[in-house]
Amino acid sequence: MCLADLEFDYINPFDSSSRINKVVMPEFVLQALLSVLFLVSGHWAMFLLSVPMVYYNYTL
Repeated sequence: MCLADLEFDYINPFDSSSRINKVVMPEFVLQALLSVLFLVSGHWAMFLLSVPMVYYNYTL
């Protein structure tokens, strides 16, 4: 809905991005938390698979 409003100029880009960030940022934090839990619990393969995604999210 947010992208449709943006397309038809019902909402400005700043408001649209702030609404999207409210959903995306908790997802990034959860991904990083799960990676740390993999590292602490000794699941090395899962940790190594999740590190590139955490790095990508961090660079965003």
